[in-house]
Amino acid sequence: RMSGKRILLQVGGEWCSWCHLMSKYFIENDTVTRALRKGFVVVKVNYSDENENKDFLSKYPKVKGYPHLYVLDSDGKLLHSQGTSELEEGNGYNESKVLAFLTKWTRQ
Repeated sequence: RMSGKRILLQVGGEWCSWCHLMSKYFIENDTVTRALRKGFVVVKVNYSDENENKDFLSKYPKVKGYPHLYVLDSDGKLLHSQGTSELEEGNGYNESKVLAFLTKWTRQ
């Protein structure tokens, strides 16, 4: 909370190939990494058959697919629910779409 950054909940699991791609993309794309660090604290939330995290995830809108992103303010209030399929391109993610999403939701 002291940072004033927004919280980006990244929901997914080990079973999800797109979740692995997103995590890797967030680390390996320097421009995206900088935008994430500038505006967000990223919190990964596991969703799997073994652990659906029902209590925690019940506070947020239902998810249609994984990975899924929720943007929260620094107090934990939901600001936005983001499906990630619209950020995809081919077998990965589209940098300009991801950056536009991050820029839009970074606290000004």
